[in-house]
Amino acid sequence: MLHLFRYRFLQTIRNFPIMFWALVFPIILGTFFYISFGNAGLESTGESSWDEIKVSVVKEDVSSENARAFEEFLAQMDGETLDIQDISTEEKALKALDEEKISGIFYVKETPSLTVAKNGLNESILTSVLESFNQNSAMFQKIATTHPEKLPDAMEAMGDYRSSTLEVSLGGKDLNPSVQYFFALVAYACLSGAFLGVQSSTDGQANISALGARRSITPTHKLTLVMIDMAVLFIIHFFNILILCLYITQVLKISLGNDIGSLLLVDFMGSMIGVCLGVAIGCLARMSFGLKMGVCVLFTLFPGFLAGLMFGNMKNIIELHCPIINRINPAAVLSDAFYCMGIYNDMERFTRCLLILAVMSVLLLTVAFLGIRRERYDSI
Repeated sequence: MLHLFRYRFLQTIRNFPIMFWALVFPIILGTFFYISFGNAGLESTGESSWDEIKVSVVKEDVSSENARAFEEFLAQMDGETLDIQDISTEEKALKALDEEKISGIFYVKETPSLTVAKNGLNESILTSVLESFNQNSAMFQKIATTHPEKLPDAMEAMGDYRSSTLEVSLGGKDLNPSVQYFFALVAYACLSGAFLGVQSSTDGQANISALGARRSITPTHKLTLVMIDMAVLFIIHFFNILILCLYITQVLKISLGNDIGSLLLVDFMGSMIGVCLGVAIGCLARMSFGLKMGVCVLFTLFPGFLAGLMFGNMKNIIELHCPIINRINPAAVLSDAFYCMGIYNDMERFTRCLLILAVMSVLLLTVAFLGIRRERYDSI
């Protein structure tokens, strides 16, 4: 068993054309990215400066005390957290919201309300602003009713709390627009494990390669050979991705996030789906090796393009018009996982990305094993 593992390992790493596409080409591509974009702003990701959220304020009823308090509260937030736009009517405000010129509309009335067009970070912040006012308003009303003598102390304490609050980036770090290309690059590199998988599948097919003919008459069970091949390919490509990430972070000085454990997990899942994709391509049809490699190039470059490898904003455009593509595109899912890990710190979304990758890997492996089981030869 160990000698089979060793021979497959040596055979794979000595296959320079395949290792070039799986390891060397992504490194060269990353170097060209770095030279093209320059290193300004790419060295690391740090806390971002605060960008005020553009909103509109619609005054429905300012006769009540609570409504006037909310209006004053929003005025104090203007220029700090909020950027209140001068929009005269509700109709114009709704149009601006629909065109995404603003993130939300606050309604000033006895019971303040908020209207947003979608779910996102800005919308969550606006919701928190409204909830904060409502909670503080309810608290002051309760104090005024039960202990009116303590109301000045409560207001002073609230003022001290506000002055001692630090403004930080909410779960996010400053993202230079060029960094997204490196996220897409690592995702593409993960899918490049498909070249290893296609080569492995070809080596097991007697009608395509001499090595496949010899392996088909060996007494070793076919499933054993397949499992050894898969284990070797996973390990090799996992280290390929680690080398690429080390090159990006240590040589090019571009941060991919500070959570090493999560980074290793994403790299492992990416390596797995890349190899599984290649094995599935190699087992699907009885095509020549050259044609299979052409299909492999298509199934690595095209998902990379959709994930933003050639045009950085492509993934966002797809998310806006046809988000299902980003859910089934492994390169986009991998890129999204890097965003969640290194920029947003969104563990729920990060976990969802890993689950999608795991399901894709299982499906591709199932297709590959079904293809291998169907292989029968009249003579060798």
